[in-house]
Amino acid sequence: MRVLVTGGAGFIGSTVVTALRERGHEPVVFDVRTDPGADVRSPGAVRAALDGVDAVCHQAAMVGLGTGFGDAPEYVSRNDLGTAVLLAATADAGVRRLVLAGSMVVYGEGRYVCAGHGVVRPGPRAEEDLAAGRFEPRCPVCGAALEPGLVGEDAPVDPRNVYATTKLAQEHLAAAWARATGGSAVSLRYHNVYGPGMPRDTPYAGVASFFRSALARGEAPRVFEDGGQRRDFVHVRDVASANVTALEADAAAGALTAYNTGSGTPHTVGEMARALADACGGPEPVVTGEYRLGDVRHITADSTRLRTDLGWTPHITFEHGMREFAQAPLQET
Repeated sequence: MRVLVTGGAGFIGSTVVTALRERGHEPVVFDVRTDPGADVRSPGAVRAALDGVDAVCHQAAMVGLGTGFGDAPEYVSRNDLGTAVLLAATADAGVRRLVLAGSMVVYGEGRYVCAGHGVVRPGPRAEEDLAAGRFEPRCPVCGAALEPGLVGEDAPVDPRNVYATTKLAQEHLAAAWARATGGSAVSLRYHNVYGPGMPRDTPYAGVASFFRSALARGEAPRVFEDGGQRRDFVHVRDVASANVTALEADAAAGALTAYNTGSGTPHTVGEMARALADACGGPEPVVTGEYRLGDVRHITADSTRLRTDLGWTPHITFEHGMREFAQAPLQET
């Protein structure tokens, strides 16, 4: 299968390209890093890249929380306009198989259970609570403590920042494309992806990159809040494998199917910082109590559907992956 990989020179995209080759496919890299004209917002460039292509693996995106709401036009342009241009070109080219790099951020906060009121959905955390070190969401009905759990794909979506909003819009565009063309679309809602080739710390990098970059400078990782935020850290090679598996699957025609894509084993941000520091032999993490508005406290999702429907299995454990990541080179930005 000849597969156009947008963002194919990036952190996840380049790993997808390698996985495709290993499975006997022919990846076509489309990325502004290697060709300034390879912009998904350019209809002509996209149409030319789709020549002879059987499927599209759409990884190109502006990621992370950025530096503030002033980034919103750029996020919408790169993520949503870019996706719309790409999908219009695939519709014209007759390409009917799409795998989209989705994100678990579309859920907002994760799943919570109150002992008295069952499953509840707390609203955004108040800045006064965060400033006072009250990081855990409370029951919106009675104010009691909540127990975090796993989010399923059928949970209501509730994007809490610009990036999350654009990722949800990408899914809606892909679903509309599938209905209009009869194509099959899969969105892999990535958890916190880490591994070799992550970009060095920038305002748009993930927390694993920030910690790894600090340790490379001989500095202690700075952990926000109290370090108790629960996440699912999934290795980039497992994510690449999920993309190839989804491309090879017989997905439903005329619809978009979303799959949570994680390791299945939640860890806290503090645990991740300590694991990296131990593997690097670097300074112990410093828990700062700082916070960012728009961050969610706990978000870990149930990836059972991806395992059951497509037979995908992650193979790299947290312990092994963090040891490898601690020594792996980072990508220059």
